[in-house]
Amino acid sequence: MIFWIIVLAVVGGIAFIRLAPSDPAVWNVDPMVTADQDLAEGVRRRLEGGQEVFSALDRIILATPRTELLAGSVEDGRITYVTRSKWMAFPDYTTVQLNDGQVELYARLRFGQSDMGTNKARVEGWLAQLDARMQD
Repeated sequence: MIFWIIVLAVVGGIAFIRLAPSDPAVWNVDPMVTADQDLAEGVRRRLEGGQEVFSALDRIILATPRTELLAGSVEDGRITYVTRSKWMAFPDYTTVQLNDGQVELYARLRFGQSDMGTNKARVEGWLAQLDARMQD
């Protein structure tokens, strides 16, 4: 009996993680990037560049597997994306904002206390693609 209670709790937790709604009012907020930061729950980055960099980064992020737009647009100057992990579908949120000629990124997890470097690796991959694209 206890085994089935544990199984039910695990399945219920996984279902909650996969099905929990993402409220744009909570996640599509000012990333408040004052400096590059590596955090337990994610990363903050600030890039030089204006509209061209912002638009190119939008295209790169949307081409990432299991990533979708949550809220915002290039025209709004702020966009939030949801990227889900491959196996458990844990959501990570990335907000990108154009602010006075600088592009600010804040990538963070929703569940847990540490993303174990997942958001940092993803953002660094995006920035490497962006750098390569801007060199062309």
